[in-house]
Amino acid sequence: MPQPEPLTATEIDAALAELPGWQLAGDRITRTYSFGKHLPAAAMVIHIAAIQEELNHHSDMELGYNKLTVSVNTHSVGSKVTSLDTRLARRIEEIAAGHGAS
Repeated sequence: MPQPEPLTATEIDAALAELPGWQLAGDRITRTYSFGKHLPAAAMVIHIAAIQEELNHHSDMELGYNKLTVSVNTHSVGSKVTSLDTRLARRIEEIAAGHGAS
């Protein structure tokens, strides 16, 4: 599989326009989700981990009591944002509501 190319600033902006709550933070795209309690946040971590294994692309996650922050870039292209990152973000968005995330 060929290496993905880093996205341009315009491509990143277009992708983020379709990913509510996600933003560019330095060289990563990131989002913080809020939950009513801790268990749904922890369950979403496990669900995201399963998606990451399927895609063979992994984010950094920080779990708090009722918050989960996800941030991702592609290390193999110099830690830049690529289509792999935006695809993972889309998949995470697809499951977020089912975990009660806002």
